[in-house]
Amino acid sequence: MMDEQVNIGIEIHCQLTGLQTKLFCKCKGDYRNELPNKNICPICSGQPGSMPQLNRKAVDHSCMIAFAMNCIIPPRMGFYRKNYFYPDLPKNYQISQYDSGGIGSVGYSGKLQYGGEFARIRRVQLEEDPGRLVYEADMDTSFYTLIDYNRAGTALVEIVTEPDFKDAAEVRTFLNKLTSILEHLGVCNTKLEGSVRCDANISIGSGKRVEIKNVGSFREVEKALNFEITRQKSLSSHSIEVKSETRHWDSERKVTKQSRAKEEEQDYKYFPEPDIPIILLSEEYLSSIQQKMPELPDKRRNRFVADFQLSDHVAQVLINNKEMADFFEAAVQIYYSPKEIANWLVSDLMSFIGNSKTEESSIALDLRIGPKHIADLARLVDENIISRHTAKLTLSKIMRTGQMPSQIIRESDSSKIHDERILLKAVEDAFESEKAAVIDAGSNPGVVNFLLGRVLKLTQGRADPQIALALIKNKLRKTT
Repeated sequence: MMDEQVNIGIEIHCQLTGLQTKLFCKCKGDYRNELPNKNICPICSGQPGSMPQLNRKAVDHSCMIAFAMNCIIPPRMGFYRKNYFYPDLPKNYQISQYDSGGIGSVGYSGKLQYGGEFARIRRVQLEEDPGRLVYEADMDTSFYTLIDYNRAGTALVEIVTEPDFKDAAEVRTFLNKLTSILEHLGVCNTKLEGSVRCDANISIGSGKRVEIKNVGSFREVEKALNFEITRQKSLSSHSIEVKSETRHWDSERKVTKQSRAKEEEQDYKYFPEPDIPIILLSEEYLSSIQQKMPELPDKRRNRFVADFQLSDHVAQVLINNKEMADFFEAAVQIYYSPKEIANWLVSDLMSFIGNSKTEESSIALDLRIGPKHIADLARLVDENIISRHTAKLTLSKIMRTGQMPSQIIRESDSSKIHDERILLKAVEDAFESEKAAVIDAGSNPGVVNFLLGRVLKLTQGRADPQIALALIKNKLRKTT
């Protein structure tokens, strides 16, 4: 068993955060920042006699996702009742989708490329989200559990893959690609807490399947999968049976924990939702959805390479984060220097974002910077007004103050020094303080760069490197 293949399939739950209302009622789609159990009505709380009313835009958005997953979209779509009792399900059933009798989910039999691999998409289905369970402390040690139904009924798209992944790294790469697609479609703000959740099914060889439920972040998904793979291999190596069960990921202890026996399809007792008729998806309707779809990440990456002459790597880094790709295109509209602007974003700005950006904040809000700042910075470098070293220092000032680079340069007098008289004085000072290096210059050509570094330090990075280098070489010829 130790050498047998790992099989991983995943189920990704994506809230349609772009909607104003829930899936079957008029309650707000954005339940966050609401007092507990205030964003509910008779429909989403499951009161007797209430009738669900399907959100048309939810169907539009779910069809977009199905198209992006290269799925077949059937001409007829229906809803089913998935019957199971959890305290966060106010109706004691969930309105979901199920493939039966020619009435299926919004999409099936898709395929999505990620990296150099392909993952088969079993289905894309539209359903309602349950409420939230809130624990006093840890799930295992809390004396009580609180229930907040504000989320109940929120529109959710579930994407189910075939067990095509062989390790946790492949899953992480796929999830990153999926996130970029959702952001480009504009159907899900993946940065919002709980907007994207992932379940994973794992088996090794012909062993039984174990499900890990509701892992909150992609980083934790990778950790949970690595732990579970190791756990199952360890059990098998000791001839201990791997049970088919549902487990939860303990992010504090970094282990999976048994939750319950694994439910099978028949346990849910699916039957057609009697209060929602069959939905007809005509060719005209589906064609209109395709025409409305925005540019997807792969096509955008190819355009960045073709139109802006960016490398594949830089283009991929940009489109992995839609906000950053939008930022890049806006900056290029202001000042056309795509390679320079992309370099500042990928090499410098993203490091600031990684250190300070919160999940729900934007680049402009959190870092006080916009496309006009980066465009201005690129122009100052291109026009040889400031050195790259000065530009990097200026960027950190922009983060703190929000001032334009041109203003910062004027106020701090940080423009490049081109005056040969001033630079010659700095060269002479460098020669005076580095006499040993000057003596070595005849046998060691690398000393020239060392002396240039000293001149740049003496001028606080403002010396024009080309002029300073010429002065250094000229003085070395006279000295040696």
